[in-house]
Amino acid sequence: MDKADCCSTHLIDGDGTMDVAGLLKFMKDVKLSECGLSYAIVSIMGPQSSGKSTLLNHLFHTNFQEMDAFKGRSQTTKGIWMARCTGIEPCTVVMDLEGTDGRERGEDDTAFEKQSALFALAVSDIVLINMWCHDIGREHAANKPLLKTVFQVMTRLFSPRKTTMIFVIRDKTRTPLENLEPVLREDIQKIWDSVPKPEAHKETPLSAFFNIEVVALSSYEEKEDQFKEQVANLRNRFQHSIAPGGLAGDRQGVVPASGFCFSAEQIWKVIKENRDLDLPAHKVMVATVRCEEIGNEKYAAFAKNKDWCEIEDAVQSQLVPDFGNKVSLLLDTCFTGYDDEAAFFEEGVRSCKRKQLKEKLLQLVEPAYQSTLQHMRSETLDKFIKSFEDALNKGQGFQLASRDCTVSAMKSFDEQCKGAIIKQADWDTSKVRAKVSQDIDSHISDVRNAKLSDLTALYESNLKNALYGPVEALLEGAAADTWPAIRKLLRNETKTALSKFSKALAGFEMDEDAKKNLISRLEGYAIDVVEGKAKEEAGKVVHSMKERFTTIFNHDNDLMPRTWTGKEDIRAINKTARTSALKLLAVLAAIRLEDYNDRIETVLIQALADPTNVADKNSNLQNPLATSKWDKIPDTKTLITPVQCKTLWNQFQKETEYAVTQAITAQKANKQNSSWLPPPWAILALFVLGFDEFMTLLRNPLYVLFLFVGFLLMKALWVQLGIGSDFQNGMLQGLLSLTTRLLPAMMNILRKLAELGNRRN
Repeated sequence: MDKADCCSTHLIDGDGTMDVAGLLKFMKDVKLSECGLSYAIVSIMGPQSSGKSTLLNHLFHTNFQEMDAFKGRSQTTKGIWMARCTGIEPCTVVMDLEGTDGRERGEDDTAFEKQSALFALAVSDIVLINMWCHDIGREHAANKPLLKTVFQVMTRLFSPRKTTMIFVIRDKTRTPLENLEPVLREDIQKIWDSVPKPEAHKETPLSAFFNIEVVALSSYEEKEDQFKEQVANLRNRFQHSIAPGGLAGDRQGVVPASGFCFSAEQIWKVIKENRDLDLPAHKVMVATVRCEEIGNEKYAAFAKNKDWCEIEDAVQSQLVPDFGNKVSLLLDTCFTGYDDEAAFFEEGVRSCKRKQLKEKLLQLVEPAYQSTLQHMRSETLDKFIKSFEDALNKGQGFQLASRDCTVSAMKSFDEQCKGAIIKQADWDTSKVRAKVSQDIDSHISDVRNAKLSDLTALYESNLKNALYGPVEALLEGAAADTWPAIRKLLRNETKTALSKFSKALAGFEMDEDAKKNLISRLEGYAIDVVEGKAKEEAGKVVHSMKERFTTIFNHDNDLMPRTWTGKEDIRAINKTARTSALKLLAVLAAIRLEDYNDRIETVLIQALADPTNVADKNSNLQNPLATSKWDKIPDTKTLITPVQCKTLWNQFQKETEYAVTQAITAQKANKQNSSWLPPPWAILALFVLGFDEFMTLLRNPLYVLFLFVGFLLMKALWVQLGIGSDFQNGMLQGLLSLTTRLLPAMMNILRKLAELGNRRN
């Protein structure tokens, strides 16, 4: 007998306290948790000192303490001991229960007997009933109280597991077993019938609860060899006991080995509290606790898994290639581990806890999955932006480029989603896909708006260049056809620009309303350019009027500077210049992009240029400028009101009066400077009074010669000094100029005369 591999533990002591830590250690030592459902629990009960421990030691090669016959019969086993059966497959654990009818506990203390019997029936697949051969057929046999106890506690089980009960007849006599077995079965049936049963089991046969087996063993003390041989034969029946046809082949409600410790603990707790033991509910409870423990273990292991931690860290900053397959593989490993460990627990509980584990793991994984989708979303948008920009730079149409690039980007995103999908989850990527589509549409819209903005700015610039200068020139010209010419210019340039602009817009995906809006804006911009230029010119109207007045007043019809010689009609020139300036004011008084058929110019000329035609200038009732509105002109198109026109005209007159005064002064001075001969009366007086001197000159020709030479000299000085031009600017200025140049001029004339004399010599 090899007992070296035997491992045992004191499961429940004599006081009824279960050693849970010892049981856990025992299970770890014998590796019971790894057995799944491939294990068996055997227990033995019977009268005290009936050789139970001895039988177990020989039958299963255990090392339970046996009674020393030389010390007398006494209690050897206290409580419940547990040991692994050596050499039995599958893993078989045997429990040695404290004997019944012991004098140590007394006649009335049967509580522990019932508790231990119920515990054995609840956890065991096979129960050995150790009994004496001579008790068979006796009414007051030692085994009858034990059987009554077993049957009574069995009826307390709500839905009992089917247990194999082997009656081991000890110290068999010469009576054949064939004769003993019927008597024993009859006694068992009588005991079953006599035991009070709950209403649900009053008609339930014994076979529904137990598989009854009967074996007989010779006396260990008298026929040891025969005893050992019989025990060896019985041992062979325990090999593969849970296989179909085995001793426990039809067992039911087996608790997986990994949950045995918790199950045994809870069963003993219920029994100790003297509550009914509902084995199906207990089985569910054990499965619930154990499956939850397994689930927590798998969750913790997954959370600490090195590969998962690396993926979780990497996905925070970048897109992890093949994310879905990697995580799915890790989850598969985790679920496979759970399924392997929880495979033998109640299916409903196992599935429920697996579902909870799945939910927890998916909650753990989901942030990384969402991060992956966000990386994919960002990457897809970046790729789209680049491809879209490249397509536009290559000259591809906006509408075609946006459509092709969008299809390509969404297809790429869908392909990436396939690699990110976690097969254990049914997460929908449609929301993220919709966001990607929105991102792309938003970017297309931004680019479209930017392109349209640039395009609009280009055409606005072209319109401004086409209108600004010509409108300025037309306004400065201020002719009768100024505004008709401006309207024609605006109409032609706008038509040309709108036609080109409309063709340019055809390449964009735009609805008709948006297109019409842009065209309308461009058309309005053209009007704004013209009106803006008109307002700008109206703001400096006085300056423009002064320039026009100066141009006309100071220049002749050939635009040559005018010289006031005294022949010019300053009054007529002044009227012409002022009338022209007044026409400029009339042109700038209002914006006339529509033909209002107004009389602004006529009113201004009558009221300002020819005020004598106005009946009463001081009467506001008759003065056409004593109002803030022009007839037929909207207020929004009025640039200068009639009252403002009058004010501006007065300012203009004041600022141009000096130029007219200067012209008049210059004309008078010119007239005076152009007359060198003295008045006729002075000439007559000179002739009368100088008659004697004149006669003296005639009598002396030499005086005439000197006078002639002096005349030539003075003429030369006159020409040399340009005296005529100097005195045109005034007497004082002429004298000052003459004094500074007289002496050099005389020296120059004398030098020329000397040179001429030298040449003749």
